[in-house]
Amino acid sequence: MSGGVLRAAVDFGATDTPDAAEGGYATRLRAELFGIFLEVVEARAPDVVPFLTASHGSGIPPKEIYSTTLQAMNIWFHLLKIVEENANVRHRRKTETREGPERVNGSFAAAASRLAAQGMAADDFAAHIAQLRVGPTLTAHPTEAKRVTVLEIHRRIYRMLVSLEEQRWTPRERAALIEGLKSEIDLLWLTGELRLERPSLEDEIHWGLQFFRDSLFDAVPQLFDLFEAAVTQSYGDRADKIRPCVSFHSWIGGDRDGNPNVTSEVTALALKTNRGAALDRYLAGLGQAAQRISISNAIARIPQHVTEQLHRILVASGDAIGPQTRNPGEEFRQVLSAIERRIRMTRKGDMRNGGYGRPDEFVADLRVVESGLAAIGAQALARRFVRPVRWQAEVFGFRTMTLDIRQNSTVTTAVLSEIWSKSGSPAVPEYGDAGWSERLRQELGRVDLPAINPLTLGPEGRELMELLALIFRTRTSGDTEAIGPFILSMTRSTDDLLGVYLLARYAGFGAEEIDLSVVPLFETIDDLRNAPRILNDLLKVPVARRSLKARGPKIEVMLGYSDSNKDGGFVCSIWELEKAQRKIHQTVEAEGFQVTFFHGRGGSVSRGGAPTGRAIAAQPAGSIAGAMRTTEQGEVVSAKYANRGTALNELQVLASSVLIHSALSTKEPDLRRNPEFEDALEALSGMSQAHYQTLLNSPGFISYFQQASPVEELALLKIGSRPARRFGAQGLSDLRAIPWVFAWSQNRHLLTGWYGFGSAVQAFTRFRGEDGQALLVEMFNRSRLFRLMVDEVEKSLFQTDMEIAAKYAALVADPDQRDAIFGMVSQEYGKACAAVTSLTGNVELADRFPALRLRFDRIRPHLLRTHEMQVDLLREVRGTGNPKTISIPLLQSMNCVAAGLGWTG
Repeated sequence: MSGGVLRAAVDFGATDTPDAAEGGYATRLRAELFGIFLEVVEARAPDVVPFLTASHGSGIPPKEIYSTTLQAMNIWFHLLKIVEENANVRHRRKTETREGPERVNGSFAAAASRLAAQGMAADDFAAHIAQLRVGPTLTAHPTEAKRVTVLEIHRRIYRMLVSLEEQRWTPRERAALIEGLKSEIDLLWLTGELRLERPSLEDEIHWGLQFFRDSLFDAVPQLFDLFEAAVTQSYGDRADKIRPCVSFHSWIGGDRDGNPNVTSEVTALALKTNRGAALDRYLAGLGQAAQRISISNAIARIPQHVTEQLHRILVASGDAIGPQTRNPGEEFRQVLSAIERRIRMTRKGDMRNGGYGRPDEFVADLRVVESGLAAIGAQALARRFVRPVRWQAEVFGFRTMTLDIRQNSTVTTAVLSEIWSKSGSPAVPEYGDAGWSERLRQELGRVDLPAINPLTLGPEGRELMELLALIFRTRTSGDTEAIGPFILSMTRSTDDLLGVYLLARYAGFGAEEIDLSVVPLFETIDDLRNAPRILNDLLKVPVARRSLKARGPKIEVMLGYSDSNKDGGFVCSIWELEKAQRKIHQTVEAEGFQVTFFHGRGGSVSRGGAPTGRAIAAQPAGSIAGAMRTTEQGEVVSAKYANRGTALNELQVLASSVLIHSALSTKEPDLRRNPEFEDALEALSGMSQAHYQTLLNSPGFISYFQQASPVEELALLKIGSRPARRFGAQGLSDLRAIPWVFAWSQNRHLLTGWYGFGSAVQAFTRFRGEDGQALLVEMFNRSRLFRLMVDEVEKSLFQTDMEIAAKYAALVADPDQRDAIFGMVSQEYGKACAAVTSLTGNVELADRFPALRLRFDRIRPHLLRTHEMQVDLLREVRGTGNPKTISIPLLQSMNCVAAGLGWTG
């Protein structure tokens, strides 16, 4: 197969109209890349080529080439993602060039232009900007199958595609670039995407930092540049209002919920490694600035007050002579070198020799340099070399990202019980009894509460107390934002939250005010319903109220999408989350506080995954108020932040969407509360949950789930350090939401994204008749929440494949169980499809989402072969009688399905 035949001449620099970005440039790029890819496969595994080029009905390959076929398809799925990412970034740039930045969806320019057009005054706009703060949070959830090495290769391929867009290359140069692209794909083949060993927590920490080194450190200054340009265009020169509007958090090294591998030593390692990454970045930026800003005192007339300020920085560095000797007569270069030295001392932890104690000291020095350059008319140099470092320092501090801590309430309760049992006082009350609550509040109110020696406790208690001591030390030294909140999973009561406050006091925190942000995570349906009462009772406890008030007016509350979905199904989960936000907002506001919601979303629809802008736009009116946090999990992190262009867009969409919602949501008709709509959603939610629970409680359902999906085999896939189940239990209730969703995705049931919707709509219209159907259609057209719900159900249904699902169902040994459960799923699928089309008016699913249809149709034949091979491999592995048998092709098939669908959990 000759390269000349495979690689038709493609002009990577050709111009597409905006609406042809997918069908023009991207189509040609895919064809070119597929040709290069086939050349690699032909050289490495020629027997696989026919199955990559074959049509839908050509069957599966012989078993002896399963592994290489799956490897090839997995690589191709990832290459398709890279092409799509490249095409999307290119399309946004062309839109900005032709029509202006305000025409780019989700841009700051579009947001500022919209607000200005609606008559928002400059001062009101500035007030909204002052409270704008968004926080992407990288999580340690085991949903990323790609290794750092593979991510780096993907990034190089992406950058090569960007280079090939340029029209300046000669044919010889272009051929060399294409040859380089081919070598990277070949390296991808030779490297292998599958983890054969479970990643360590240190691996995960470095995985998280990779995105900062590759894209986010660079993207943040560009984000603020875009913001400044947008504000200037719509509101004139408001550069003084530019402020950090984004902060990054991480759970990697801090999330110990059900993961015994996360210890206080691991948390300390994460803090140290994160700190080092930020400081290394500043050293590089300062080094470049000092090298480039070679301003001579003999030419530039530097005002006396600037000279005095610069000299103070030199003296504070602890080595004023060195820079002056190396760079005589170049004050700015001297000062930048002195600041660089101070950061180097900070990196070593040497504060006595000039190291900075806090990030704001570093920022202040950079501001002096900026203003000094401005004083001599060198603002352009300041904007180019100094301001980016200062903006980075304001966002990343000496931490890169704030490390959140998460633990489960069952652990904190058990440790508190152990401490009480060793205190020599009367018998420890039972959790949930009045005696437990009474003792908890009494001890919180005591001034002289003794500290607890961790060595007197068991392993779990010792670890928790050492962790709290580490949090206390970290918060009282250096970067106060290095450690974030203590997030309490499975918060069931006010006592759970107060228990953490009391444990913090035992660990040495103060009595009057406890400098620890304890954030409840409400996950199940019952917990979401109880959340307003739990928070109201918390604010009635004096020490808790004082502690919260001391940290400012905002109270953070985390909402769990995953477990609420597993608990009640998709429709019920979304509606309960909506209601919880409204009621929590009202409760907290009535007590004089503001709430910041932290949304625990995942990649799939059933875990809250939805387009960022639309998901934010559908939040309850007035519920955001300028601040919002979201989790970014596993494959979502690499999809959004692996490359700078995509990362910049994601951050811009996140921040601008929060800005628009905060400024306009209370005035928008689509978010206005409608009692009739709410009654209908309440009815749909209840009926949907009832049908969903009927499925889960059906005889043989758990057996069906275990046999008709690779859920048990998922534990062998080395995609994270955390176990698939909490605390080693084997019940469905203790199975983590990620493998729950992963398994239903692998077997293409995808019922976590739609089950119950069809029966609920059918029952509603049966009871209400034509008026009920008309009401639902009106809700689809007028309710932003219901429209988003229907859209995501429709996308899930489109990606569900009942023919493939039937192949997995055939793995169930008991035919009666198989027929009963699969029959329920098939029947509900039909009802859900009918319900969606009755609301949208379309005949085919996803007609409204042509990009999704095109993307999925491209991979459909390959996915079908992957599923058929996986079913065959599951049957083979289970036939050995040893469920722990490691089948490399089986693990490859799981990776491949996840890559094709675009998510694991």
